[in-house]
Amino acid sequence: MATPEFILELRRMVGTHPLTLTGVTAVIVHEGRILLGRRSDNGALTPITGIVDPHEEPADAARREAEEEAGVRIRVDRLAWVHQIPRVVYANGDQTDYLDLTFRCAWLEGEPYPADGEMTEVDWYPLDDLSGLDDEMRARVAAALEDGPTRFAGGR
Repeated sequence: MATPEFILELRRMVGTHPLTLTGVTAVIVHEGRILLGRRSDNGALTPITGIVDPHEEPADAARREAEEEAGVRIRVDRLAWVHQIPRVVYANGDQTDYLDLTFRCAWLEGEPYPADGEMTEVDWYPLDDLSGLDDEMRARVAAALEDGPTRFAGGR
């Protein structure tokens, strides 16, 4: 899916100035494997991610993104990590600050495939080999796989 319409509307008003948006990361686990996809925009291997729409519950956004991006239905089990991602500056100059909500999720049904074009491939990867992920995504996955309370970056 392309940039959501509400963001395009905001960009018409604020130009490239920083926007603060809420994002979700759905770490989808099934039988010792994790669902990952290769992003079509930059080739990075990542869990399912996306932006929370206005008036949308974050867990609903994680479910929606899993269905839109990978064609799978999931159950959101718990909020694992809340953290601010360093400012992203896109090639066109747009600046965005994302508050990321990382969820641990379980696969329910559906054969994964790159459903909406945001991913060029989607597949199951073994949990014991996440070497294809960058440090940021590896940290999100690690947080989702931990048992215990939700992590809050910077919290004491």
